[in-house]
Amino acid sequence: MRLTAFSDYTLRVLMFLALNRDRLATIPEIATAYDISENHLMKVVHQLARTGAIESVRGKGGGIRLAHKPEDIQLGQVVRASEGSAPIVECLTGDAGACRIAPACQLTAILVSAFEALFATLDEYTLADLVRAPRNLEALLVRR
Repeated sequence: MRLTAFSDYTLRVLMFLALNRDRLATIPEIATAYDISENHLMKVVHQLARTGAIESVRGKGGGIRLAHKPEDIQLGQVVRASEGSAPIVECLTGDAGACRIAPACQLTAILVSAFEALFATLDEYTLADLVRAPRNLEALLVRR
Protein backbone atom coordinates (compact mmCIF):
# COMPACT_ATOMS: atom_id res chain seq x y z
CA MET A 1 0.00 0.00 0.00
CA ARG A 2 1.39 3.36 -0.98
CA LEU A 3 0.00 6.87 -0.92
CA THR A 4 0.64 9.12 -3.88
CA ALA A 5 3.22 11.91 -3.85
CA PHE A 6 0.22 14.25 -4.04
CA SER A 7 -0.97 13.05 -0.61
CA ASP A 8 2.55 13.25 0.76
CA TYR A 9 2.91 16.84 -0.43
CA THR A 10 -0.57 17.68 0.85
CA LEU A 11 0.38 16.59 4.35
CA ARG A 12 3.73 18.41 4.14
CA VAL A 13 2.02 21.67 3.14
CA LEU A 14 -0.42 21.37 6.01
CA MET A 15 2.40 20.65 8.46
CA PHE A 16 4.35 23.68 7.25
CA LEU A 17 1.30 25.89 7.64
CA ALA A 18 0.60 24.48 11.11
CA LEU A 19 4.13 25.39 12.13
CA ASN A 20 3.70 28.92 10.76
CA ARG A 21 0.22 29.85 11.95
CA ASP A 22 1.18 33.43 12.78
CA ARG A 23 1.79 34.45 9.15
CA LEU A 24 1.04 33.76 5.51
CA ALA A 25 3.32 31.28 3.78
CA THR A 26 4.17 31.08 0.08
CA ILE A 27 4.49 28.18 -2.31
CA PRO A 28 8.14 29.01 -3.14
CA GLU A 29 8.95 29.11 0.56
CA ILE A 30 7.36 25.69 1.17
CA ALA A 31 9.00 24.22 -1.93
CA THR A 32 12.39 25.43 -0.72
CA ALA A 33 11.84 24.11 2.80
CA TYR A 34 11.06 20.60 1.51
CA ASP A 35 13.20 20.78 -1.65
CA ILE A 36 10.25 19.84 -3.85
CA SER A 37 8.74 21.23 -7.05
CA GLU A 38 6.76 24.48 -6.91
CA ASN A 39 4.64 23.21 -9.82
CA HIS A 40 3.54 20.16 -7.83
CA LEU A 41 2.84 22.32 -4.81
CA MET A 42 0.65 24.67 -6.84
CA LYS A 43 -1.64 21.74 -7.67
CA VAL A 44 -1.66 20.64 -4.03
CA VAL A 45 -2.41 24.15 -2.77
CA HIS A 46 -5.22 24.53 -5.31
CA GLN A 47 -6.81 21.29 -4.10
CA LEU A 48 -6.41 22.26 -0.44
CA ALA A 49 -8.03 25.64 -1.08
CA ARG A 50 -10.85 24.01 -3.04
CA THR A 51 -11.61 21.63 -0.16
CA GLY A 52 -11.51 24.47 2.36
CA ALA A 53 -8.51 23.16 4.31
CA ILE A 54 -6.50 26.31 3.60
CA GLU A 55 -7.19 29.92 2.74
CA SER A 56 -5.43 31.67 -0.10
CA VAL A 57 -4.79 35.40 0.01
CA ARG A 58 -4.04 36.88 -3.41
CA GLY A 59 -2.00 39.90 -4.33
CA LYS A 60 1.12 41.56 -3.03
CA GLY A 61 1.93 40.19 0.41
CA GLY A 62 -0.43 37.27 -0.21
CA GLY A 63 0.07 33.64 0.60
CA ILE A 64 -1.67 30.71 2.21
CA ARG A 65 -2.67 29.70 5.72
CA LEU A 66 -4.71 27.07 7.46
CA ALA A 67 -8.45 27.64 7.38
CA HIS A 68 -8.96 25.65 10.60
CA LYS A 69 -7.07 24.88 13.77
CA PRO A 70 -4.66 21.93 13.37
CA GLU A 71 -6.60 19.91 15.92
CA ASP A 72 -9.70 20.21 13.72
CA ILE A 73 -8.04 18.80 10.59
CA GLN A 74 -8.36 15.01 10.46
CA LEU A 75 -5.65 13.19 8.56
CA GLY A 76 -8.06 10.59 7.19
CA GLN A 77 -10.24 13.27 5.68
CA VAL A 78 -7.22 15.01 4.13
CA VAL A 79 -5.86 11.80 2.60
CA ARG A 80 -9.28 10.75 1.29
CA ALA A 81 -9.61 14.12 -0.44
CA SER A 82 -6.11 14.00 -1.90
CA GLU A 83 -6.29 10.39 -3.05
CA GLY A 84 -9.67 10.85 -4.73
CA SER A 85 -12.29 8.22 -5.29
CA ALA A 86 -10.49 6.01 -7.81
CA PRO A 87 -10.88 2.31 -7.03
CA ILE A 88 -7.96 0.74 -5.20
CA VAL A 89 -7.89 -2.22 -7.60
CA GLU A 90 -9.07 -2.67 -11.16
CA CYS A 91 -11.81 -5.11 -10.26
CA LEU A 92 -13.64 -2.41 -8.25
CA THR A 93 -14.16 -0.20 -11.30
CA GLY A 94 -17.60 -1.67 -11.95
CA ASP A 95 -16.47 -2.99 -15.33
CA ALA A 96 -17.64 -6.61 -15.48
CA GLY A 97 -14.75 -7.53 -17.78
CA ALA A 98 -12.04 -5.84 -15.72
CA CYS A 99 -10.90 -9.05 -14.09
CA ARG A 100 -11.47 -12.62 -15.21
CA ILE A 101 -11.42 -14.09 -11.67
CA ALA A 102 -13.55 -11.39 -9.98
CA PRO A 103 -16.56 -13.69 -9.29
CA ALA A 104 -14.41 -16.08 -7.23
CA CYS A 105 -11.68 -13.76 -5.95
CA GLN A 106 -11.30 -13.02 -2.25
CA LEU A 107 -8.54 -10.45 -2.73
CA THR A 108 -10.97 -7.60 -3.38
CA ALA A 109 -12.63 -7.89 0.03
CA ILE A 110 -9.25 -8.17 1.74
CA LEU A 111 -7.92 -5.05 0.00
CA VAL A 112 -11.07 -3.07 0.77
CA SER A 113 -10.75 -4.09 4.42
CA ALA A 114 -7.07 -3.10 4.47
CA PHE A 115 -7.79 0.36 3.07
CA GLU A 116 -10.68 0.83 5.49
CA ALA A 117 -8.27 0.00 8.33
CA LEU A 118 -5.72 2.50 6.97
CA PHE A 119 -8.30 5.29 6.87
CA ALA A 120 -9.72 4.32 10.27
CA THR A 121 -6.23 4.71 11.73
CA LEU A 122 -5.67 8.04 9.96
CA ASP A 123 -9.05 9.22 11.30
CA GLU A 124 -7.67 8.85 14.82
CA TYR A 125 -5.10 11.60 14.20
CA THR A 126 -5.18 15.29 13.37
CA LEU A 127 -2.72 17.74 11.92
CA ALA A 128 -1.91 18.80 15.48
CA ASP A 129 -0.53 15.29 16.10
CA LEU A 130 1.96 15.77 13.25
CA VAL A 131 3.38 18.98 14.69
CA ARG A 132 3.62 18.07 18.38
CA ALA A 133 7.39 18.67 18.37
CA PRO A 134 7.51 21.95 16.42
CA ARG A 135 11.12 22.86 17.27
CA ASN A 136 12.41 19.58 15.89
CA LEU A 137 10.47 20.05 12.65
CA GLU A 138 11.32 23.72 12.29
CA ALA A 139 15.02 22.95 12.66
CA LEU A 140 14.76 20.61 9.69
CA LEU A 141 12.84 23.11 7.59
CA VAL A 142 15.39 25.88 7.72
CA ARG A 143 14.53 28.56 5.20
CA ARG A 144 17.27 29.06 2.62
